[in-house]
Amino acid sequence: MQELVDRARALTPSLRARADQLDAERRLPSDLVEELRSAGFFRMFVPRSHGGHEIGLRAGMAVLEALATADPAVGWTVMIGSETPQLMAFLGRETFDKMYAAGPDVIVAGGFNPQGTAVPANDGFQVDGRWAFGSGSTHADWIFGNCVVLGADGGPRPGPVPGTPLMRSVLVPASQARVVDTWQVLGLRGTGSHDVEVRGVQVPNEHTFDLFAGTPSVPGPGFTSPLTHFILHLGAVAVGIAQGALDATVELATSGKQRLYARARLADSQLFQANLGRADLSLRAARALLESTADEVWALCSADPAGLAAIGPRVSATLTWVTDAALSVVDTCYRSGGGQVARDASPVQRRFRDMHTFSQHAAAAEGWLSGHGAALVGAPGGLSY
Repeated sequence: MQELVDRARALTPSLRARADQLDAERRLPSDLVEELRSAGFFRMFVPRSHGGHEIGLRAGMAVLEALATADPAVGWTVMIGSETPQLMAFLGRETFDKMYAAGPDVIVAGGFNPQGTAVPANDGFQVDGRWAFGSGSTHADWIFGNCVVLGADGGPRPGPVPGTPLMRSVLVPASQARVVDTWQVLGLRGTGSHDVEVRGVQVPNEHTFDLFAGTPSVPGPGFTSPLTHFILHLGAVAVGIAQGALDATVELATSGKQRLYARARLADSQLFQANLGRADLSLRAARALLESTADEVWALCSADPAGLAAIGPRVSATLTWVTDAALSVVDTCYRSGGGQVARDASPVQRRFRDMHTFSQHAAAAEGWLSGHGAALVGAPGGLSY
């Protein structure tokens, strides 16, 4: 939906003006959350039947890229919050409908890593856990965490795959969770990615789901294989961060910047021009790969969901490659800018910090490339760090 992309781009000046505030507060301020909520970004993937926009994969990626170009922390946090309906689609349909009974702007935050335990009790689970990287936890309505299910002996129950434990994700109202202030980091400071903790909470079975092997209860291509969509959303944010660095570098160069000891303005340097041209084309290539992969995923979600398994390794590897490309673009911008971009106030420095923090995400690890390579040669393989 082009209207949402236009709204995101229209916010660019105001978001850039608040960058220092977001870094200092290490979260999105409540008034900004409400502005983003009112703009419809958190409901963009919610079904139209539930008051949302239900836009497609490519359109959603365009919105996320535009927001990340303006401010990486905003792009990242909107990404997390907007994925709420796809995550909650793993719940039963009746429960999903109840979650949206009061309106479409519901926000979930939490952790994918199974850092909690769930003990079966009273038609549900007794839950304890503390999950890291709860982006958007300071303004979330619900908190989720993936848990290892324990048996009567206190040990993990065996999962469907030999050698792995049974896991279950749980969803609790934000009032039943505690946000632990841990987000002291290099970049993406404004995302509020603190730890979230749940202790001794009884969670009814209808508020639990299988994160990695569950079947969505909501029809439509937007709810087929949500985790595959999430990978591509991450790629859109990476491209947006790099685009912001590139835009800031062009602005710096065209303002008359001349590095110390240089004989010509930055904009007139042939070395700078070559590096800038290479960076721009690398970013365009990364975006093109993301877009073509997204079109392929959407087509399979629409007509042949069974075919998604065959391209899964390549989709995961795509994020790793796009992240590497975005990182290279940002590093080029940083090296080209001179001493001025080393200052905290520099938008290039901020994106340098944000992109290097992004690159540490497990979904962008180099091991996904080996999984794709193994698939190409028909060999058994997976992550190889």
